[in-house]
Amino acid sequence: AVQLAESGGGSVQAGGSLRLSCVASGDTLSNYCLGWFRQIPGKEREGVAVIDGDGNTKYAGSVKGRFTISQDNAKNTLYLQMNSLEPEDTAMYYCAAGYGANRYPLPARLTGYGMNDWGKGTMVTISS
Repeated sequence: AVQLAESGGGSVQAGGSLRLSCVASGDTLSNYCLGWFRQIPGKEREGVAVIDGDGNTKYAGSVKGRFTISQDNAKNTLYLQMNSLEPEDTAMYYCAAGYGANRYPLPARLTGYGMNDWGKGTMVTISS
């Protein structure tokens, strides 16, 4: 298992940018498929972006072209660069890890399948 801690959330106006970070401890991130998920209170959790051991990525349609997921294995850190933010992006954002960097297809990982380790989240609020 890996322990995950998110940071970088905050409040910005629509059109602005934020970069979320997720620092891992307890294991090496290169062993995992990694992802960002978000949840609005009262709504189901939504997959935002995932990345596998080969650097392949998959994004939710609502964020494609605006968000970029990346990882720095030397720093054991996962990132989510969010540009052109919209009020609809307001949510609690969580990073997650699933052991076996290439074990399952990315579309499955984006649903949360096999993502067993989760951070506590960081709040993102976008005002219009």
